[in-house]
Amino acid sequence: ALVQTLDFFTPIVDSPKIFGQVAAANALSDVYAMGGVPKTAMAILAFPLASLDPSVAVEVLQGASDVIAEAKCNFVGGHSIDDDTLKFGLSVTGLVDPKKVWSNAKAQAGDVLILTKGLGTGAITAALKRSEITEAEMQDALQSMTRVNSVLDLLSDSEATAIHAATDITGFGFLGHSLQMAKASQKSFEIDFSNLPQLELAKDCLQKSFLTKAHRTNSQYVEGQVESLNLEDWQKLLLVDPQTSGGLLLSVKASQAEIIQTKLKKRFAKTALVGRVTEAQGPWVKVRS
Repeated sequence: ALVQTLDFFTPIVDSPKIFGQVAAANALSDVYAMGGVPKTAMAILAFPLASLDPSVAVEVLQGASDVIAEAKCNFVGGHSIDDDTLKFGLSVTGLVDPKKVWSNAKAQAGDVLILTKGLGTGAITAALKRSEITEAEMQDALQSMTRVNSVLDLLSDSEATAIHAATDITGFGFLGHSLQMAKASQKSFEIDFSNLPQLELAKDCLQKSFLTKAHRTNSQYVEGQVESLNLEDWQKLLLVDPQTSGGLLLSVKASQAEIIQTKLKKRFAKTALVGRVTEAQGPWVKVRS
């Protein structure tokens, strides 16, 4: 079966090549989140010819091309327009076995929840935009955002089958996407905050209130549907921090969770067991310190 997706956005980093890498990894992620394998990618480029040198476009496209090649996907073309603001992303087509599609609606009671990347890209990139940090100081976040979410090649068929549900953590933040997955599955998620992986600088940037509009709108989105107990303000903000090219949240059969975590750590060093799935009762998502 075909998996098709599209994503593009304005730059969140200073380096054009890194922006291309992040945008490509982010766009490819939706295919991986469905258990698919990306096959072709087409570029969407809006470029301000009046204010930026064409070499910037070359760097953006080269960064994307490098990531697409790493994913063993084919960069087959695209479309560009002259625009006031630089925007870039990809339309991606992948393949998936119809019997092995991952959805966000099949989490089962007793499952263990696994998260593959650290949280905090929203606050960190907000700090960069305000020139409070440099790209050199946020290497942990850059390495995370440019890493493609390919996990199937790390797992055996039985381990892949043990993944009952999946989603990628992006703009709605950890809580927003967890909420969507819990509601779609008609289950409750219990999250242990102390196990949630964090990117370097995330706590510091949140404590200094380097925030985006999405921190507020994400908080409003989950209001009344989640429960956060004994958390500090910065911790609550981390839960709704909008991620760019964030990790995968996997609902995994408990007996296979530790071996899957171990295998995923080979590529995603911050992979962690962050919670468990229960029968629906009370708030959809409960986070405890």
